[in-house]
Amino acid sequence: MGIFNRSKNTATGAPAAAVQGPDLAHLTGDYTIDSTHSKIGFAVRHAMVTNVRGEFTEYEGKLHLDGADPAASTAELVIKVASIHTNQAQRDEHLRTGDFFDAATYPEITFKSTSAQQIHGDTYRLHGDLTIKGTSRPVVLDLEFTGAATDLYGANRVGFEGGTSVDRTDWGLTYNAALETGGVLIGEKVKLTLDISAVRAS
Repeated sequence: MGIFNRSKNTATGAPAAAVQGPDLAHLTGDYTIDSTHSKIGFAVRHAMVTNVRGEFTEYEGKLHLDGADPAASTAELVIKVASIHTNQAQRDEHLRTGDFFDAATYPEITFKSTSAQQIHGDTYRLHGDLTIKGTSRPVVLDLEFTGAATDLYGANRVGFEGGTSVDRTDWGLTYNAALETGGVLIGEKVKLTLDISAVRAS
């Protein structure tokens, strides 16, 4: 049995045929995201020719995985906006201003899951609400379960990686500038990436 919920037949509302996947019932429990071994990143088109990549370095998150009742699995994440890092200090400061995230007024970005399903094997789809600058919108994360292990310190870990693409203007992130050669300085599409290691509560 997989961690997350199976899909339903959209025509009848009845459960669809079971999706074959690993038996993960033994992983049922509460987990805390280990930010020192995880990464929350993003990429956005710059000047129509390349991508600027960055990450948030401060965040907290928790998972409840339930192998016996996959629909009861949940995820929550709180990101500190001020921790944004794109490897260029002046750009990072601009991103913290009212032109973009307005970190002084809205210091946190949050995600809270609403439902989940297993797609095939180790792949899952997590639905939830993403809140940025006080605006909440639904997003869908495609994730792969990358494994479980007991580390050298005896901690039980699980891993997931994946992400989604969003339109930043849906959350009021509309700042831009026109280029002399045509087009705009910053793309509207943002690719979000997650590489998560979570530790089971003792």
